[in-house]
Amino acid sequence: MFRIWAKVMKDGHIVRQATYAREEKFSYSRFFEYLTEICGELDVPTPVLLKAHIFNYAKFNHVAFRPSDFMESVPFDRLVLENIL
Repeated sequence: MFRIWAKVMKDGHIVRQATYAREEKFSYSRFFEYLTEICGELDVPTPVLLKAHIFNYAKFNHVAFRPSDFMESVPFDRLVLENIL
């Protein structure tokens, strides 16, 4: 089982948040699937997922997506995903 805390940040404040949990074992090959489901739950567009994002999540247990990571304009500063240990 794994859990991810997702936060939509604007001006240093959390404007939306959600906890994503699955009973299965975490798999980096399915990270985009997890990201898509989290974004759907938060009602935000899905960002472009790069290898660097996955490496940051693997090494630091969190990853931040900036507005430049999205194909359309977004009304927030960051989308942050944190691994809940």
